[in-house]
Parts: sequence; C-alpha cells; structure tokens
Amino acid sequence: MQRIANLLVVKDGHVLLLKKPRRGWYVAPGGKMDAGESVYTAAVREFTEETGAKPVNPHVKGIYTMVIMDEAGENVKDEWMLYTFVAHDLAGTPWTTTTEGELEWHPIESLQTLPMAEGDRTNLLFAVSQNGMQYGTFFYTEQFKLLREEIQNSVGGDRQ
Repeated sequence: MQRIANLLVVKDGHVLLLKKPRRGWYVAPGGKMDAGESVYTAAVREFTEETGAKPVNPHVKGIYTMVIMDEAGENVKDEWMLYTFVAHDLAGTPWTTTTEGELEWHPIESLQTLPMAEGDRTNLLFAVSQNGMQYGTFFYTEQFKLLREEIQNSVGGDRQ
C-alpha cells in the first residue's frame, strides 16, 4: 500500500497549490513517503522539495484511504493512504515552476471551483475551514471519477 503525505499552506486568505500538467488538476504539494519515514517528516520533505520553501508549524488535518475501483465499481484495483497537513506560514519564497508542475497562490474560495480530484476538494476545504481532524475513504474509478466518499469529522481544539 502506497503512503502519501501532502501539505497545504494557507496564508493571507490564499492557498499554495501545485497545478499538475497531466490533467491540469490542482493538488496540495506532496508525494510518496519513504520507507521508515514519519508522516510529518514526509509532508515537510515533499513540500520543501516541490516548492523550495519550508512550511512553518504544520499539523495533520486529515487521514484518508483512497480506493481505486474497476470501471464497474465492483473490484478494488489499488489502494493508498493520504495524510493531509496544513500550515499557516512558510519560510522562503516558493518557486513558480518545478518538474512537478506550476505553483500558484489562489484565494481560499477557489478550492470550491478549481479543477481537482473531488476527494482532494473535500479534504482541502476541510483543512482550511474546520477545526479538528477529518478521516475518510474516497472510492474512485481508474480515471479518478469519484464514485463515493465516506467522511468522519472529529472536532478538536486545534487553533489556527
């Protein structure tokens, strides 16, 4: 099972997103965890590698299972875990272009309309607007059409 950590920086009413060239979809910077690596270390490392900047005081906001189903939605083809972190500041100036795509600042509200995987929309909107943690499972086709999602929220006392 693949493990992925991503990290969304929220600053001055904007979020830093990576536009991936393959589909033109937006994602929070992140990537695969290395063997033996903690989710926190992976999120910070991947963010720094993809942006050239360092997140300040990131914390986990969501833990998700991503399930890829066949086109009929009956058989599991692949599955991975996603750990979503958020930070409210960064040190350094992010690059504008990387080998992974284009980095762009967008108003928080744009998370509702920018092209992205619908599960990402669910978890990134939660990360920027709610206290606590979110847990869930997203079921996709192999073309990343969302079949269904199962979401649980745990309201906590985290501060932003």
